[in-house]
Amino acid sequence: MKILGLIASPRGKESRTLCLVDAVLEGARKEGAETELIDLYTLRIEYCTACGSCYATGDCSLMDDFPELFDAILDADGIVLGSPNYIDSVTAPLKAVFDRMADAIHCQMLTGKFGCSVCTAGGSNEDEVVAYMNHVLTVLGATAVGGVGVAVGRDPTALGRAEEEAVLLGKQLARSIRGELEYPEQEEIHRQRREYFRQLVTANREIWRHEYDWYVTMGWIKEE
Repeated sequence: MKILGLIASPRGKESRTLCLVDAVLEGARKEGAETELIDLYTLRIEYCTACGSCYATGDCSLMDDFPELFDAILDADGIVLGSPNYIDSVTAPLKAVFDRMADAIHCQMLTGKFGCSVCTAGGSNEDEVVAYMNHVLTVLGATAVGGVGVAVGRDPTALGRAEEEAVLLGKQLARSIRGELEYPEQEEIHRQRREYFRQLVTANREIWRHEYDWYVTMGWIKEE
């Protein structure tokens, strides 16, 4: 069982969001998981240009660190997303990663994986940012098992309590990967979303050949 943490804070080792991501990974390790942490601020992730190359060929026209990052995501059983609240959203590097995953959304490439999200804020809306990150996970096909958000500006002691919650979240993530916990409502959402994209990819199969072939390989499209 491998769980990958993605931290999107510019504060490096001083990051309070990093404290939460580390706590989630600690909880996962207590349940036997192998963990890895990637700091997105150490990578070069260019902005998506909407060229559509990934739909057609599976390859991106941009040359940067994204392919290696995406391989690490695909290699993991669980994903932990961590970002501070920047004007009620995630930081720019994490948003850039999301935008580069349009092909992964069409192909539901995170199907079978599980994930969770954590966020720190100065004053408010940390839970909304957690919900957004978890929404992205589900859009990609993963099952979101929960999240932890904390406003440290209102109460500096709240971070310690949030770290305790994050450890429990990490344990829940690992247990979910092992199949000990089920999420039937999300499973139905995944089924409906995959059917929607199956129809979309089929309708565009002449120009989105890579995606059509992906669906055939996964057994989600039966060629006549």
